[in-house]
Amino acid sequence: MNDTAKNSLPQADATIDGGDLDCGSGLLLMIRNAMTPIPAGGVLEIRSREISVKEDLPAWCRMVGHTLVSESPAPNKYTHYFVRKKQDADSALSVDLQQAKDYVWRARIKWQQGMVSKVFARNHAFEVGQPASFNTEDEVPGAIEHLLGALGGDLSAGFQWRLSRAGIEVYNLEISLSARVGNVLVFLGIEDDGNPGIETIDGKVYVDADSDKGASNDEIERIWQDTLRRSPLAQTLAPHVKLNIDLKRVP
Repeated sequence: MNDTAKNSLPQADATIDGGDLDCGSGLLLMIRNAMTPIPAGGVLEIRSREISVKEDLPAWCRMVGHTLVSESPAPNKYTHYFVRKKQDADSALSVDLQQAKDYVWRARIKWQQGMVSKVFARNHAFEVGQPASFNTEDEVPGAIEHLLGALGGDLSAGFQWRLSRAGIEVYNLEISLSARVGNVLVFLGIEDDGNPGIETIDGKVYVDADSDKGASNDEIERIWQDTLRRSPLAQTLAPHVKLNIDLKRVP
């Protein structure tokens, strides 16, 4: 961006970095929360790398009465949006935040045949195999594998998003997880003593990421620990399962 274009942008009263969040994944709550201390007529700068925001943010502004003043491309695949706050914009925020806290996720599960069930969640459907399978060629992943995949997806998305918000670009990110059950023979009905549940989940996180200023290993480790602390699934499992998931930075 040249100096003339930069000088033509409105002066922002506050700035947020939404990273790769889309409007349906919490970005709008972040925007509304950041707008609370801004006076009516003030401007919020929203930095985003999510392509769908280019269409969804203007539509949301029109719907609620804010004004999208301008948008500007920026380095690292970012676009900066400048939104002017309307009058009386704060009254519904507390309601929206409470609704987010009270939201209930739902799924419907229907047995299909044999050891396979089908899960219906929102507009998605997927099949789940038996809880513990030793066959390497099952038609569908088992329940434990779905749990590992869900945990890994949770951590991968959260880690990337928090790195992005810190101005650190992710070039590659991969998570490898494995689970060990206490005594699978209890599930199979062969034995009665022992814990049929998962006792430990081990894993490695491989990340290639850096910033223009040079992100230190300590900074990336701090963001990873914050990701674990804020992860819905990791914090659900942590009181009952020993999580050993180590971070390794790769070039």
